[in-house]
Amino acid sequence: MADDGAPVMIVETDPDLASFHLLEEWLYELNVKITGITDGKLLSIFLRKPDGAVIGGTHGWTWAGRCYVRLLYVPPDLRGRGCGTRLMQAVEQEARARGCHEIVLHTHVFQAPEFYRKLGFTVSGRQEFPRGHQFFEMVKVLRSADASAGRGAA
Repeated sequence: MADDGAPVMIVETDPDLASFHLLEEWLYELNVKITGITDGKLLSIFLRKPDGAVIGGTHGWTWAGRCYVRLLYVPPDLRGRGCGTRLMQAVEQEARARGCHEIVLHTHVFQAPEFYRKLGFTVSGRQEFPRGHQFFEMVKVLRSADASAGRGAA
């Protein structure tokens, strides 16, 4: 068969990160072109051993006044010791510094939605996934310091 220049689709189960980042970059550029909003930034906060090895953390991004937490992982031996809370507090602090008005995340029923509820998140969407379990979209509205102190506009 002759090479006619048509793209070839290849299913990859372990894509290289550079190719993955290209897709993200192209989609971000499209979003900017359509919306004119150029404030997108990645947001990663890591838990590291003294030697610098990553043992946990959080990753997501901010864009258009929203912070999206894509991943949060605390190793089992550090759970229940405040690491997850401190990570999410750091996310919130950075989201506020970037002018975000809300934080959004997705979690499963077996991934501690009660942890997020205690931090002020509410369920904004729910699906049955995987079978026999629930998948939640959760959101936390970030109020300004003035509004939370009762000095905000009515």
